[in-house]
Amino acid sequence: MASSTSNGTHKWPLPTQPFIHGKYVDSKGTEKLTLRSAVDDSLISDQVQVANAADVDIAVESAEQALKVWQGLPFENRRKVMERYADLIVEHGDHLGYLETILNGKEIMFSGTHEPRAAANLFNYFAGYVDKLDGDAVSSDDGYLKIIRHEPFGICAGINAYNSPIITFAMKAAPALAAGNVIISKASETNPFSSLYLGELAIQAGIPPGVLNVLIGTVECGSALATHMKIRKISFTGSVVVGKKIQVAAAQSNLKSVTLELGGKTPVIVFPDADIDLAAADSYGFMRLNGQGCVLGTRIFVHEDVVDEYVTKLKVKLEHYRSTLGADPFDKNTISSPLYHHRQRDIVVSFLDQGGKEAKVLTGGKAFGDKGCYIEPTLFYKPKPDARVVRNEIFGPVAVIDTFTDEDDVVRRANDTDYGLGATLYTKDLSRAVRVSTQLEAGTVTVNNSYYVHHAMAFGGWKNSGVGRENGKYGLLEYTQTKSLVFKY
Repeated sequence: MASSTSNGTHKWPLPTQPFIHGKYVDSKGTEKLTLRSAVDDSLISDQVQVANAADVDIAVESAEQALKVWQGLPFENRRKVMERYADLIVEHGDHLGYLETILNGKEIMFSGTHEPRAAANLFNYFAGYVDKLDGDAVSSDDGYLKIIRHEPFGICAGINAYNSPIITFAMKAAPALAAGNVIISKASETNPFSSLYLGELAIQAGIPPGVLNVLIGTVECGSALATHMKIRKISFTGSVVVGKKIQVAAAQSNLKSVTLELGGKTPVIVFPDADIDLAAADSYGFMRLNGQGCVLGTRIFVHEDVVDEYVTKLKVKLEHYRSTLGADPFDKNTISSPLYHHRQRDIVVSFLDQGGKEAKVLTGGKAFGDKGCYIEPTLFYKPKPDARVVRNEIFGPVAVIDTFTDEDDVVRRANDTDYGLGATLYTKDLSRAVRVSTQLEAGTVTVNNSYYVHHAMAFGGWKNSGVGRENGKYGLLEYTQTKSLVFKY
């Protein structure tokens, strides 16, 4: 395993090569990435090898060989190795968390405990589906036996996001493997280490070489995956702009099936009868991943009768978060983190500069410290209707609060966005909860909670927030194609 660091003191070696057919190999290209710490700007590695189109071809050849082996395994064997993989992910949680936190500064309790457990839950859940991919039998009283089957695509690809790569990796790989496919996973070029190590753990679990290949790639690699004629399915988590390019590339190549989990601008509606303590505590969730989450509630609408109480309680939560800003991310008492790379910091700072001109700043509003990628938790209040901080996904620790008095009006405003990934409302009125939740335009709507993502629940967006679904049986079916069989008897 190649590794290069600034001081040679890393607890575990950093994987810097593509992982193909069960081992780390040198890329066919010459491009190398330089990655710096989001905590203090120090050099983490300057030897991260970027996969190019030739590497994608090699990974596809490997996957072709592995497909026959994987599909030749009895269901029980496939299930057992997936379950063993889940166990190893948890057992090596400290290692996986280290490989993220050393680079992006994510708090270790999240990267080393929460994310590995969530990924393991996904592999265990989908392992149970290995021998339960049921189809349908249609009435055969006309002399024909009619059967509908769900069959694997074969070679799939997954392109993962930088913010939560362990989980997004599992959201794609687990259903793909359960359905009988093999998959090539492209790690984010800004956060690749944990994804590469997940490839290594797959081999330790007994998953055959080539069933799960992992590449480090930039635009060329992603484009090669999206256009490759032997890849029949691709799943992408990331921005709307890139998602649209992948969909076009997939269509223009071989019409490969596409799942896109894209951006969000989730509305949160707090009605006057809501439990304000609960609403404020849950709304604080927009700080998860330091605001770098697509479904986090960043457009908050609060009834004017309770807005002062709500803002006061939310600001207390944010001050608690701010109290550990800049602290050691490996300290288990640290609950905050920086933005995960320098490019994203620059983007968020530009939003803060503009937001201060378009709305009142209740708290925060600027960068924090003179090192790394830290940003203060920020609340904007009463923005202009077309303010940039209202219309665009920021992907940082920033939320916008506005008031309302009328239910129909706030529903209209909540839906007035190009996004539709999630939505949340708080009320003690069951009739209102049912009425409003059915009117909100989003793939997931939560009432009196913000539990958007669960391994057994379908997750995905409306409008510009995506195509297709991940997780649950609907996520599994995204990795299958339907075949109808008709027998004359």
